[in-house]
Amino acid sequence: MGILEKLGLAPKKRQGAPVLGEKKKKQEEASSLKYSPYLRSFILVLFLGIIVLAIPESSYKEPVNYNIGEPWRGDDLTAPFTFAIQKSDQELEKERQTIRETTPPIFHKQPDIQIAVQSKLDSLFQSLTPIKKGYDTWQQAIQDDQSDAQRDSLRFEELKERSPINLSDSVWKILLENYNSVSSQSSSKGGTNNQFSDVNLNEQLENLAAEVLNEGVLDVPKSELTNDEITVRDLQERTEQTLNLVNIRDLPEAKEYAQYRLSRNFYDKLAKAGNEIFAQIIQPNYIFNKEETQARIQDALDEISTSKGAVAQGQVIIRRGDIVTSEKYNMLQSLADARAQNASTLERWLRYGGDIIAVVSILTIFFFYLYLYRRYIFVDNSMLTLVLIAFSLVIVSSSIVYHLDDISPFIVPIAIAPIILTIIFDSRVGLLSTITLALLTGLINGNNYEFVTATTVACSLGLFSVRDIKKRSQFFFTTPGIVFGSYLVVVLGFSMTTFDSWTVLGSELLFIAINAIFILFTYPLILLFEKSFNVTTDFSLLELSDTNLPLLKTLMTKAPGTFHHSLQVSNLAEAAAGAIQANGLLCRVGGLYHDIGKMENPGYFTENQTESNEHDKLKPRMSALVIKAHVSNGVKIAEEHGLPEVIVEFIRTHHGDSLIKFFWDKAKKQADSSKKEIKENDFRYDGPLPHTKETGILLLADCIEASSRAMKDPNYQKLENLIDKMVDDRVNEGQLSKTPLTFQDIRTIKETFLNILVGIYHSRVEYPDDEKEEEKETQEKSEDIDLEETPATDEMPDHPESPKKPPRVDEYYNS
Repeated sequence: MGILEKLGLAPKKRQGAPVLGEKKKKQEEASSLKYSPYLRSFILVLFLGIIVLAIPESSYKEPVNYNIGEPWRGDDLTAPFTFAIQKSDQELEKERQTIRETTPPIFHKQPDIQIAVQSKLDSLFQSLTPIKKGYDTWQQAIQDDQSDAQRDSLRFEELKERSPINLSDSVWKILLENYNSVSSQSSSKGGTNNQFSDVNLNEQLENLAAEVLNEGVLDVPKSELTNDEITVRDLQERTEQTLNLVNIRDLPEAKEYAQYRLSRNFYDKLAKAGNEIFAQIIQPNYIFNKEETQARIQDALDEISTSKGAVAQGQVIIRRGDIVTSEKYNMLQSLADARAQNASTLERWLRYGGDIIAVVSILTIFFFYLYLYRRYIFVDNSMLTLVLIAFSLVIVSSSIVYHLDDISPFIVPIAIAPIILTIIFDSRVGLLSTITLALLTGLINGNNYEFVTATTVACSLGLFSVRDIKKRSQFFFTTPGIVFGSYLVVVLGFSMTTFDSWTVLGSELLFIAINAIFILFTYPLILLFEKSFNVTTDFSLLELSDTNLPLLKTLMTKAPGTFHHSLQVSNLAEAAAGAIQANGLLCRVGGLYHDIGKMENPGYFTENQTESNEHDKLKPRMSALVIKAHVSNGVKIAEEHGLPEVIVEFIRTHHGDSLIKFFWDKAKKQADSSKKEIKENDFRYDGPLPHTKETGILLLADCIEASSRAMKDPNYQKLENLIDKMVDDRVNEGQLSKTPLTFQDIRTIKETFLNILVGIYHSRVEYPDDEKEEEKETQEKSEDIDLEETPATDEMPDHPESPKKPPRVDEYYNS
């Protein structure tokens, strides 16, 4: 195995090429679809259609905002044509409820039940004779102390089990003991005599069952019936009659009635026996038919008239200044509905055309902003789809709520979409989306100015609360509280101007509170968008910034010097980003991971070396290849561990296409002596150049941190000169040419780096005295020349005062 294979730099084997080619082809296809202008046009047209369909047809109403209790601000209004006055939703619901409550439930009469009850009663009393004989035989055997007593007992139990009714032992005893006896018992407390026999009880139970069943026994409790009447159908006689529930009993009432009657005709024991027998034989003979009842109710509901009179053509509906009563309000709504129903095809197309113009006008500002200032969102179909899905969730929800009765539009959590877009993109995109959504949902809700104003204020303040989110608690406490408070203030203000009732105001505040609670769903929605569209938010970055993650733990173990260097770079980059209003958290995370590729060959990098230098065994070109490889190795490791693409971009660009100057100079010296041609591109990083503020900041922080740590006896002036030189060199080389960094940004970055490095090396920093300023300047100038000619390594190997040790690779060039 050659040294290139050991270092992981050998070319890929031939058999892998088709797989890589196929993968690249798929990536190209996906990329072409991702940026396809045709697909983008389709997405925008589809979104426009969703909005237009979400606008209700109530846009045919008068172009004057009106509410019950307020004066009519328009001109006198007369009916342009004759139209029906529609009943309000409350009136229709009241009629429906009345029908449900007053429609008698339908029961089917079952004549066979009475026959079955009579048959069961006859079978019971017919079985008494053999049971009585068996009982007497058993009792006689016990008195005679016969050995057959046990057998007779079993025979008696067998006869009881054959009985058609399962009675308790106590009832059987009562019946058998009174079978042949004649007793004069008071059938009532009044004192009439009654001679009991099995026939007498049998007849009494027969008459009682017939009486109860003739009057009717329901199979459902009366408490479940909301009507005082029922409809009874006799399918055999083909009759139907309506009966009052007063004369009909349910099953518990029938048993209770039998208990009362038997207690008046028999003494306690026989009454108890009769009650148990009656409870066993009685069955409901009026059976509830749910399907027929529901069908009759539905037929009645279908016959409800939706109108209650009409307004003739030319009749005055309302005059200017008149108070809009509930009756006038209903007339105005009926006129709008009639216009929508009677609209011609041309009028309908004009209405849709007007909606399209209004929607396009509202959306123009937002999409022009994306095209001019956030083009990376506009041209990326996946990001554009993310934005439009967030918009659609709010718009469709508003349309659904509009068609629900007694539900305020304030219940829709419109702030969810701007908050999501602020966290995924930035606060300016969120603010523009707030204004756009407020206008669109205001259009859906009948051009409600109060709603538009309250939504704009509440959502704007809500998204600013998550502009620099650091903790999840902001979602659960701060943001909902700000949204609720903002809505509260605006709605209270409008209520004070219109003098709404406390009931209306309380209802509005309840819906606003629900709106604030719905904001809690923003967090799971963000997680869903992250997974679905492969985007990275501050939440993901906060998780990745944990140095206890396995990947960073491995870096700390395998390359401790690199890990320490990465920590310092992340601190420098985060501070500089904060100073120029860039994403400091993104810079911090990018700094932590930018050098993970050094884990492959940690010993070839200065910060991880001890005594020996691995590059002493390699030629300059090979050393340059090893140094360059940590970028590609880092990208591979990042992709294997699922790091977001935005972090991988830091790894790719943190050196740009800069020259590895130390080995380039070394190679030129060797080439001069051997007359061998060398190529500069072999000693340059492969790029690409950084293209964002954050990646540009990291490039500067990386080289500054490495070079400052390699500096011997740093002081304020040395650090300032070093930072000026390193940053200016990167600017002159064009390493920052694709970033949006301004000269003011670069000046601020320099100052931030200097303040932090002075703080790090404060124990060794020497500030120049006025008396020695000239001497210091001379010395710094000399050291500046050294910086230009030699790499800033730990030992400064080419400096005259440095020990003559083998040169080590400059951290700035190989970090």
